[in-house]
Amino acid sequence: MQTRRSFLQLAALTTAAAAATPAFAIEPFKRPGAPRLRLSLAGYSFRDSFIHGNKKAATTSEGKRIDMIQFIDYCADHGCEGAELTSYYFPPDANAEYYLNLRRHAFMRGITISGSAVGNNFAIPKGDKRDAEIASVKKWIQSAAVLGAPHIRIFAGAAPKDLSKDEAKKLCVSAIEECAAEAGKHGIFLGLENHGGIVAEPKDLLDMIREINSPWVGINLDTANFHTDDPYHDLEMCAPYAVNVQVKSEIQKRGQKKELADLKRLVKILRDANYQGFVALEYEAAEDPWTAVPRLLKELGQALHS
Repeated sequence: MQTRRSFLQLAALTTAAAAATPAFAIEPFKRPGAPRLRLSLAGYSFRDSFIHGNKKAATTSEGKRIDMIQFIDYCADHGCEGAELTSYYFPPDANAEYYLNLRRHAFMRGITISGSAVGNNFAIPKGDKRDAEIASVKKWIQSAAVLGAPHIRIFAGAAPKDLSKDEAKKLCVSAIEECAAEAGKHGIFLGLENHGGIVAEPKDLLDMIREINSPWVGINLDTANFHTDDPYHDLEMCAPYAVNVQVKSEIQKRGQKKELADLKRLVKILRDANYQGFVALEYEAAEDPWTAVPRLLKELGQALHS
């Protein structure tokens, strides 16, 4: 009897302690085995060429235009394992039938849909506007589940003048947790990108990531978005939390001009963090992407597999 009473007391204390402690806090991902780096390409690389979601006239390669099916074909024809299907360039009437068609076509071409990307701002006061931002991300999570995209890139946003950075960070964390609850139902990861605003510095990004209570959230690590004194060091700090990586061809230190990124150094950072997942080229430089992207895919692919 004493043993049973002691067990029940211990169980009660354990339950109380669990209730007083967050159920989950994001820590660096501990992945068994060796690094596995898989080449993908972000649709954003051809942002001026997509038929849909593009108000600009095509300014590259004599006005060449493509849709998402053709983009998937491009990825297959250029040796990619994955394709990141940026949501901005889907037709406005995209529905489940459209997503399933893309999913089938990708499978038939041997391409994994590595993820998608949405635009949002969670660093705003509670109210209708913030509710709409959360609802939009939740809706896209549901669409991504049909599409078969296991990861969605999200933003934090920039705090308005009437909010402090700390207030904006707390609002952002709570919004991400709400969206992560929906994402977890579908087995989809949300990757918070280092995309300026309240996450322009690595400390703020890591503060938020470590506070989020969800196993379905990590960092979408963009290699060009830290315009700090030492971007490579800051990428090293964040790489252990990455669930997706977007590699750019340029990097920019604080107060300096853009320079070519050291792709081998970026890959070493990922290997040292034992990253296992997709590394998507997201081309943003001035050269025509139809000329630059094939070259950069080859260079990045060689770096990933050397």
